[in-house]
Amino acid sequence: QVGLKESGGGSVQAGGSLRLSCEISGNIHKTRCLGWFRQAPGKEREAVAIIYSGSGNLYYSDSVKDRFTISQDNAKTTLYLQMNNLKPEDTAMYYCAAGCTWANAREWYDYNSWGQGTQVTVSS
Repeated sequence: QVGLKESGGGSVQAGGSLRLSCEISGNIHKTRCLGWFRQAPGKEREAVAIIYSGSGNLYYSDSVKDRFTISQDNAKTTLYLQMNNLKPEDTAMYYCAAGCTWANAREWYDYNSWGQGTQVTVSS
């Protein structure tokens, strides 16, 4: 397993931007999936953006495509989520996740390492 710690959340107005960071510790080289999930009150946790290390493929949910960008630093010890043109419906707790149980997993229950989350609130 790996250790994950998110930062960078906050409150912004619609149309604004935030960049989330996730510090990664532990055996990151065996982690084939790294991603961001979010959970709004009363809703199920959903995948926002994922890097599949084995294939190099990226996944973005339809609701954030063309607005959010997932990336890693060269050392692969920090995962980022650049969020632009934020909308009120982006308001949620955002979690960093790793350790998927299969290569193209995008459901929260397929991940076994989680950070504590960082809150993003977008006002209209």
